[in-house]
Amino acid sequence: MLHFIFRRLLLLIPILFTVSVLVFLILRLGPNDPALSYLRLSQIPPTDEALATAREFLGLNKPLLVQYLDWAGRALRLDFGLSYVTHRPVLAEILYYLPATLELAGVSLLLTLLVSIPLGMWSALNKDCWPDHMTRAFAFFGVSMPNFWMGFLLVTVFSVWLHWLPPMGRGGISHLIMPAVSLALMSISINIRLIRASMLENLHTRSVLYARARGLRERTVIGVHVFKNSLIPVITAIGMHVGELLGGAVVVESIFSWPGVGRFAVSSIYNRDYPVMQCFLLLMVVIFVLCNLLVDICYAAIDPRIRLAGEGNR
Repeated sequence: MLHFIFRRLLLLIPILFTVSVLVFLILRLGPNDPALSYLRLSQIPPTDEALATAREFLGLNKPLLVQYLDWAGRALRLDFGLSYVTHRPVLAEILYYLPATLELAGVSLLLTLLVSIPLGMWSALNKDCWPDHMTRAFAFFGVSMPNFWMGFLLVTVFSVWLHWLPPMGRGGISHLIMPAVSLALMSISINIRLIRASMLENLHTRSVLYARARGLRERTVIGVHVFKNSLIPVITAIGMHVGELLGGAVVVESIFSWPGVGRFAVSSIYNRDYPVMQCFLLLMVVIFVLCNLLVDICYAAIDPRIRLAGEGNR
């Protein structure tokens, strides 16, 4: 198991290197001049002399490779520069907003698991009956509904019409309900369909047939031989859900004025605050990659064939 984890950690090095190069090049080779954005946000007239001074101050007059090496070296020391807007360290700014985003994404992920697993099992165990039809219709609705449109509907119904929930801001549980639901809806729907298909496949395996032939109770058969094996693709999908929740939080936080890093990133994109954009993209990729690493470890712990296959390639 330790060798499996070590191999996965080694694979992170080329992934993070490639991502860092892409993040750097996408922003530096774009149509906008970072020096011009810096002067605009600093309220300095963009004269030729001021642009030349800003490029020298930001290191934009150096060769592209030297610029990347300087930026990557500082990033390894967790130094992402200063924000063009606030003139404060970028990492400190993002870490200030990150807990709110992690709170929203964590509650959404918990809501995804608590709702999708029972509904997926209910649908599979009542195949082609009314519970199955209802659950599949709900999953189809959730997959088809964009999270921003769901957010607008929730605000209209529960805030404008019924006055039950606050429409924006971060506070107690009442402030968290609508953002978490709109963010988790698509992940819930995907998980329901995945659990249903996986359980229907495992219900007809030989191990289930032999377990029933041995006279085991149906609850034991479903819980041990069907449900446990059906969780393997679900655990794999959790890594994708993390990416969906982090990506969707950018839009949902803007709708509900949730003070998270996604809303902060949107404002940095609007202001062309390049240091913040680079740090945000890199941080989101690191979180996504680490979550997928944890999913791989859990997957290998549940299914030893994955771990043995990895160790057999030595």
